[in-house]
Order: sequence, then structure tokens, then C-alpha cells
Amino acid sequence: MLPEIEKLLVLQDRDRKIRTLKQELKLAPLERKDLDEKLTDAVKKLEAMKLKAKEIEVERKKLENEVSTKRDSIAKFQTQKFQTRKNEEFQALNNEIKRFEDEIRVTEDRELELMESGDTAKVQIAETDKETQAVKSQVDKQLANITAKIEAVEAQLKDLETERATLAMAMDEDLLDTFNRLFANKNEAVVALEHDVCMGCHMKVTTQTVVRVKGSREIVHCEQCGRILYPGE
Repeated sequence: MLPEIEKLLVLQDRDRKIRTLKQELKLAPLERKDLDEKLTDAVKKLEAMKLKAKEIEVERKKLENEVSTKRDSIAKFQTQKFQTRKNEEFQALNNEIKRFEDEIRVTEDRELELMESGDTAKVQIAETDKETQAVKSQVDKQLANITAKIEAVEAQLKDLETERATLAMAMDEDLLDTFNRLFANKNEAVVALEHDVCMGCHMKVTTQTVVRVKGSREIVHCEQCGRILYPGE
């Protein structure tokens, strides 16, 4: 194998690793975003349950005040009832007392339902709060892992880019330009020739190309895709 090909294969290996590491860095913000959204959703769920519980309590208090007001009115009607001497007024006050008592019973039934709903909500909130704390702990741990991973990848990437630059400096400039262009456009610049087939485009090459590649005396390109060929097993 030509020394130039060997150098290109080493360079291509480093470029592949660099590309993989850059892709990992590119995905890291998306991973963070997914984790942030996961925690946000959990917190929103908890806050929604707390708000619902608060609304239940507000409504219950409102009904409690309504009952208290109506009881005060009944007490007032009772006083007025025994002060009046008119049968019509007496009966009218009795009717009002009965109406208020009926409304109080309905309201108290509703209060009881709200109290039960409030108790259920408290249990659900406690459970959801525990789940939210677990999600937060998990997310914090995963975010820390991502941060550590990014730092490790950046350090590895820096070393690879330094090594890559050193390798590139030792290569022929024109050959390097060709390699860079092929690698950028085709994701792989140097490929094996196996059974007279280019392993880049998987097309069969001419007999003349096969002979030139196996001769290992010059840089040979696939006439189909332009990739640099080297003799495979």
C-alpha cells in the first residue's frame, strides 16, 4: 500500500472520530432541552393540581360563607316572625325560613362533596410532589452527566483536531485538498477495492483501474464516484 494511502487512512480515521464527536456535541443541547421539558411538565402538573385544590377550597369557603349568611338571615326571620302580628307576614317569614333551610341543606351537601374532593386532592398532591422530586433528582443527575460528557468530548475533540492538523501538515497539499473535498461531499474519501468493486459507491471498476490500484504505485480514483481506492483483501 502506498505510504500516502496509509497516511490518508489515518487522517480519515481521525476525521471520522472528529465528525462523531461534533455530532455528539450538537445533540447535547437537544438532550438538555428534552430533560428541561420533562421537568417542566412534571412541575406544571403539580402546580395544576395545587391550583385545582386551591379552587376547591375557595369554592368551599364561599359556600360556607353563604350558609353562615343564610343562618343569620333565618335567625333574623325568626325574630321578625315573633314580632309580627299579621298572619300573612308570619307565613311569609316561615316560607323564607323554609326556603333558606332547604338551600342550606343543598349547599352543605355540596360543601361535603368539596371537602371530600379537597382531601383527595391533598393525597394526589403529596404523591405528585414526591414524583416531581424524583423527576427533578433524575433530571439533575442526567444534566450533570451531560455536562461531564460534553467536557470529556470537547477535550477529546481538541486532542484529535491537534493530531489531525499535525498529520495534515505532513501531506501533499493537492492530495490533502482532494481528500478534504471528497470527505466533505461523500463522508468517506478513501475506500477499499474488493472483488473489482469500489466499496464507496459499490460499482464495478474497469480492469485498468483494478490493475493500477493493485500495483500500489499511484493514487487511483474510482471512475464512478471519484473516491481514492486502495487494494482490499
